[in-house]
Amino acid sequence: METNTKDLQAINTAWQIAIQEILRMVIRDMYHGGGEATFNAHVKRIEEAAVDSIQTDLRLRGTSEWTETLVKERASNFVTTLLTSFTYDRA
Repeated sequence: METNTKDLQAINTAWQIAIQEILRMVIRDMYHGGGEATFNAHVKRIEEAAVDSIQTDLRLRGTSEWTETLVKERASNFVTTLLTSFTYDRA
């Protein structure tokens, strides 16, 4: 069982790193041209929209209210952590 847990953690970590890097490149390429203030405003808008979507639209079938709340909280925290880690690259 411990091996399965470690495998799952490794897969989750790899997935999170991959998504973070893909999003970082996409967001940078899409919003870099407008300057730092515009870039930061776009990232904040994306963060707010994603968290709002998680909070209002996530529907888990066959789970308890506690599990659904936990998933929403973790997903929202992940989105916020991910998007607030993006910085404007002046290069």
